[in-house]
Amino acid sequence: MVPSKVDVAVVGAGLSGLSAASELQFAGLSCVVLEAMNRVGGKTLSIPASSQGGCVDLGAAWINDTSQLYMYALAKMFGFDLVIQRQKGLNVFEDAHGKYHAIPYPKEDDRFYKDLSRQAEICHRAHPDNSPHAKEHDRITFADYAKRFSPEAEYIARTISRSLLGVEPKDISALYMFNYIKCGTGLDNLLSDAKDGGQYLRNRQGNQAFSIGLAEGLPPGTVQLSSPVTKIVQHGHNSCTVETKTGLKVSCKRVIISVPSSLYNLIEFSPALPRTKKDLSNSTMLGYYAKVILVYEFPWWHEAGLSGIFSSVNGPICVTRDTCLVEDKQYSITCFIVGDIGREWSKRPLDIKHKQVVDQLHAAFSTKVKDIPRPINVILQDWSKEPWVQGAPSPVMPPGLITSDTGKALRDPAGNIHFVGTETAVIWKGYMEGAVRAGLRGAGEVIDVLMPFIGRLKSFL
Repeated sequence: MVPSKVDVAVVGAGLSGLSAASELQFAGLSCVVLEAMNRVGGKTLSIPASSQGGCVDLGAAWINDTSQLYMYALAKMFGFDLVIQRQKGLNVFEDAHGKYHAIPYPKEDDRFYKDLSRQAEICHRAHPDNSPHAKEHDRITFADYAKRFSPEAEYIARTISRSLLGVEPKDISALYMFNYIKCGTGLDNLLSDAKDGGQYLRNRQGNQAFSIGLAEGLPPGTVQLSSPVTKIVQHGHNSCTVETKTGLKVSCKRVIISVPSSLYNLIEFSPALPRTKKDLSNSTMLGYYAKVILVYEFPWWHEAGLSGIFSSVNGPICVTRDTCLVEDKQYSITCFIVGDIGREWSKRPLDIKHKQVVDQLHAAFSTKVKDIPRPINVILQDWSKEPWVQGAPSPVMPPGLITSDTGKALRDPAGNIHFVGTETAVIWKGYMEGAVRAGLRGAGEVIDVLMPFIGRLKSFL
């Protein structure tokens, strides 16, 4: 039965919303979680890979066991089997002329890479507007910044912004990129598949299992699926009504919004949100992010001494990763189709999209492998076509926004409404770790208001 009156209504049953709900319940507050989709997990989605066994992640895919402490703790709590990302073999790179080059797994640094790392290091994590030369760096795009170095730097900037954010360097300010890297504990870690890196560990059970586990830990009836929130009314201090498209009306004291800022305008707010929140919704954008997962009968690239990593400046594939689960006889390469090239590719018929990806990957690896078998399954997930997601991994900020009053208000509550989601995190923004940390922060804000007497120990989330 759906509760009609609770202490807190949480909008969104992704990792951030469910982490907030779990924290609220632990503190003794009642809550309901209203989710628009027919499943929990948000931008985590795990499905069977093929009849051979194993699963694949169509959304967020990696964690680590050092700086992503909350995700690692959840993995241990749920008893998940964590698999170290394969790092052996040669990478294949396609240059602008369509020529293929095999290179060792580690990539050498250059002047641009070192300066980008330095700018990220001196950027203020929680308040980027307080960083050195903040206004100057927020006025220019990440593309403008890269142009100061070399054509090679422009290629690296495109690869970084596309693969991490699903956008072009021209779409984001240089300061936003510096801050994103800082939140991800530095450029080396953000791009690394090794220990401490953002792509170090995968979950054999699939990452949607984190949200499923959190939801199952809540009292029955807490999570309401297929219940898109259409209206939130604030009547006064600690008094709100939340309405859904299905006709539910929930009275509560506080609301936690766990949807991307660019989608705030899908909800009617009464009274209207402050100008800064409306500007945020109108100004931020989600990247284009699709995955095409090629599942094979056996890992032929292992025998050829290849890492499974392919990158291209031409598209449609931007970059690939080996996503095998050998124990489950699941042998796959995940291809990331991102940015403007991805948006154009997405307009083509499904069979053409599949063929282009398979043909491009096989052409690249045929420089090292003579007879490449056809995949036994091809799985496509286009996050821009999910109506309650509309892109991935998280909204980004164009020039001029992060240092403005709008950008500074990203995490600010609006009356009884609190805002979470991975884009609001100050550690591992855009990642599952950031989602969990943001959810805990939002829950903490509510607990401090509704239960100030408990003297909660605050942490930097």
